[in-house]
Amino acid sequence: NVARQLRTGQIKAGSITESSLKKLICDDINILVANNCPELVVDLREFATFEAAAAVKIKMTSDGDIDTTGFAVTPGPSMSKNMLRVFYRWPVITDFMRKSMSNLKGGKTLHFATATWQNEPFDD
Repeated sequence: NVARQLRTGQIKAGSITESSLKKLICDDINILVANNCPELVVDLREFATFEAAAAVKIKMTSDGDIDTTGFAVTPGPSMSKNMLRVFYRWPVITDFMRKSMSNLKGGKTLHFATATWQNEPFDD
């Protein structure tokens, strides 16, 4: 939903910040996660080509967390290519499931979604 609003120019690049982007996403998923989405991480960037966006990989830190180095909230203007990545560190509650499902430190599992698009023509 948020990616569509960016693609169509309903949300302008100059008006979005990391905190406002997180709030928009959190408002959509708040029934599923803890209050205020404490484990939500976002990365929204403009790319020169779709190939450049496809080359971005998820990296892990040495202590078993996602490496957020290079993450930003810098969407592009009309007709630009953009990618939104949303990560949530989901706590695995039961001990039995934690051993088989956890892939992050602290007994959490990483949920991840991405959308890549070219903005429609709109007034910046």
